[in-house]
Amino acid sequence: MKFSDLGLAEEIVRAVTEYGYITPTPIQAQAIPAVLSGGDLMAGAQTGTGKTAGFVLPILQRLTNKDAKGPAAGRAPIRTLILTPTRELAAQVEESVRTYGKHTKLNSMAIFGGVSINPQIQRLKSRVDILVATPGRLLDHVQQKTLDLSQVQILVLDEADRMLDMGFIKDIKKILALLPKQRQNLLFSATFSDEIKTLADGLLNNPALIEVARRNATADNIAQKVYEVNREQKHQVLSHLIKTRQWYQVLVFTRTKHGANRLVEQLGKDGIAALAIHGNKSQGARTRALSEFKTGKLQVLVATDIAARGIDISELPHVVNYELPNIAEDYIHRIGRTGRAGAEGEAISLVCVDELEFLKGIERLIKRSLPREVIPDFEPDPNARAQPIQLRSQGHQPGGQRGRGQPRSANSAARPGGAPAKPKARPGGEIAGGRPVGGHHSGGRHR
Repeated sequence: MKFSDLGLAEEIVRAVTEYGYITPTPIQAQAIPAVLSGGDLMAGAQTGTGKTAGFVLPILQRLTNKDAKGPAAGRAPIRTLILTPTRELAAQVEESVRTYGKHTKLNSMAIFGGVSINPQIQRLKSRVDILVATPGRLLDHVQQKTLDLSQVQILVLDEADRMLDMGFIKDIKKILALLPKQRQNLLFSATFSDEIKTLADGLLNNPALIEVARRNATADNIAQKVYEVNREQKHQVLSHLIKTRQWYQVLVFTRTKHGANRLVEQLGKDGIAALAIHGNKSQGARTRALSEFKTGKLQVLVATDIAARGIDISELPHVVNYELPNIAEDYIHRIGRTGRAGAEGEAISLVCVDELEFLKGIERLIKRSLPREVIPDFEPDPNARAQPIQLRSQGHQPGGQRGRGQPRSANSAARPGGAPAKPKARPGGEIAGGRPVGGHHSGGRHR
């Protein structure tokens, strides 16, 4: 199958071909016709499956449809709203809109926090057909009456599971109340949790259902490995691996912002160029670090889970879990940064005695045991005893309520003592009233 077989206009197919894509991925082959039909969609797709093009291409097609009539007078309205959980993902999605829509006359923009709101206000005074936004900054504009959502025809919730994890559910409900009742709704999520199914039940009308990867599965083309190490030797082990294996581009995950900063400093002393991205970094610093990493100027990028959403680098060879996540599902999202679009990837986890319970929780979730190895000269102490772990610092409030943009508290993901809670059984993942399409296949506040 080719993109030209999916009912897309010539100018859209031409842009995709110029970008280097010829054959659609499974999510694209199923989602594009479903979106073109005009109905609601619930899609389960892991990161790296090409889901962004799966909704951007048909949206461009629908908005350029010659039969669709624009306003009789006044400024053209915002017709599509795409909500994303993080700044990086918003920028990435809007870049895709511009790339695939370059031969159309449609205009797009991204709005998110961490930067001045005034240039966004000025830009919103001109024509914007497709708006990509993070929930918090969007509501800031709503409060200042700088945009009008009353004529939105298509709503997309991208990475809906992450938006719920970050505590955006109240913001999403406020935004939904501002939209016209008659619209097309598209929901994309890597997992179908009970929370996602509840959200979908209230949002979607007889949705088409697409699931291109088994839930809570990791890609077969990612080689996963665990190195058992002493907690005090983790940064030496990482430096050793980078130097001896001549890794030229590696994405490293830490649980906390403080841990990311400390690791960058340690790697620098070892002569390895590294930068960190997390919620305390300015948007400019995050954009520069990500740009240098994408172009190969930066060898190591250290990231927290929330800041890393939206990192999309083709053929990224290595991902390292310097610290295992305390929420098992985040392991899937982390390693999904490599092995994208069918490329080979490697995901290595440096695990000390403190994290063995987290490792068990991850293995239960993905229903497989990860191979364990020991690096010569870095053998772990067999008598080492586990110590309490500092959970990630993206706005964590032990025992309290989540504010807007905060991840779920540790209480919802771990039992006392740091052991991950046993994953709940998730029957079927079906949404009531859904109609399958193509069969089933198996931080701080971020605006």
